[in-house]
Amino acid sequence: MEGVGSEGGSAAAPLNQWRHDVWKRFQFYLDKTTPHAVYRWVGTAVLASLYALRCYYVQGFYIVSYGLGIYLLNLLIGFLSPLVDPELEPVNGSLLPTKDSDEFKPFIRRLPEFKFWYAITKAFCVAFVMTFFSMFDVPVFWPILLLYWLVLFLLTMKRQIMHMMKYKYVPFNIGKQKYKGKKPSGSTGNMSRRD
Repeated sequence: MEGVGSEGGSAAAPLNQWRHDVWKRFQFYLDKTTPHAVYRWVGTAVLASLYALRCYYVQGFYIVSYGLGIYLLNLLIGFLSPLVDPELEPVNGSLLPTKDSDEFKPFIRRLPEFKFWYAITKAFCVAFVMTFFSMFDVPVFWPILLLYWLVLFLLTMKRQIMHMMKYKYVPFNIGKQKYKGKKPSGSTGNMSRRD
């Protein structure tokens, strides 16, 4: 009896090693893409365009597209939301600053940009593969799905924007902020000090 179990374990060991090696290689290349945000997003846009062209070409898979849209909306909410929601966790010292005199605390997302990109890319890959299986092509009247998704998107974004206005945070970093302090009255800009 023990011999049978040991043969099954030894047969699976090379497969597990190969899977581990492939995963490490994939993770290595994924980590190398981290600083190249523009190229990552361009690649995802190309993948999204391929998916859209595939759906247009076959004239179907509207349920898959609707599910993809709901999932992307869920990811977007996580991307735009702070890690610590001031509405759910009141006064624990990590709230976002609400006055000019408050200490500066950077906006930390619930879903970081890299994980947001990675989840979107995986979702488009899965949806693209699903378009090759006819069992996912459920016949529906797509304008109703589109209208429902647009209403859902508008209501969700309205709620998110109201939350941003209420707690005074902006989830986007638009360039480096510059300090504009007062210049001392007795100093000039060209004076240099030698030690």
